[in-house]
Amino acid sequence: MIDLKAFFHMSYGLYLVSSRDGDAVAGCTVNTLSQVTAEPVRMTVAVNKDNVTAQVIQRSGLFTGVALAQSAGMELIGAFGFHSSRDYDKFGAFRTAEDENGVPYVAEQTVARFSCKVIDEVDLGTHILFVGEVLSAERLSDEEPMTYAYYHKVKNGVTPPKASTYQPEAGVKKGFRCTVCGYILEADTLPADFICPICRQGADKFVPLGG
Repeated sequence: MIDLKAFFHMSYGLYLVSSRDGDAVAGCTVNTLSQVTAEPVRMTVAVNKDNVTAQVIQRSGLFTGVALAQSAGMELIGAFGFHSSRDYDKFGAFRTAEDENGVPYVAEQTVARFSCKVIDEVDLGTHILFVGEVLSAERLSDEEPMTYAYYHKVKNGVTPPKASTYQPEAGVKKGFRCTVCGYILEADTLPADFICPICRQGADKFVPLGG
């Protein structure tokens, strides 16, 4: 027997991972970025195969991860977690910078940056595990980093459907999802004056489930 709720007791951080291949720029929210060795310094990150970010990392062989600050807003997390880089500019509304390899990263509401070169990848079925050699790293602020538990318990965040730890909500068949924080309203119709109880965004930020 596997009790999926047991995995809720594992400790994770919350990160944005980005990459660039020519004009193609992509990024997504993950909780799977981690250091695995100190000498040499290497990190791994698991990204859903369907994410544009995974495809861009495969082509470029580069990825950059930033650790989110505890104060990071749901707008930032939602932009990278609930939109696709295929048709949405995730970086446009935030202050960004580029690392030594030309990979853009969010330079606000973050505490540290890690730029990596892919040295191996492992097919995990739904996800690809990238193993990266750390080329450079720097502290971006003195704020506390956000943990995945803090994101759920304090910010009332939900897990994006393509995340490694996503578990479908049982019985949710009809409704609308907030593209900022992921809140789901179970209803046949969405009132025009509806306000998200989590991030306080209006009805224009909601899409039908499956949209």
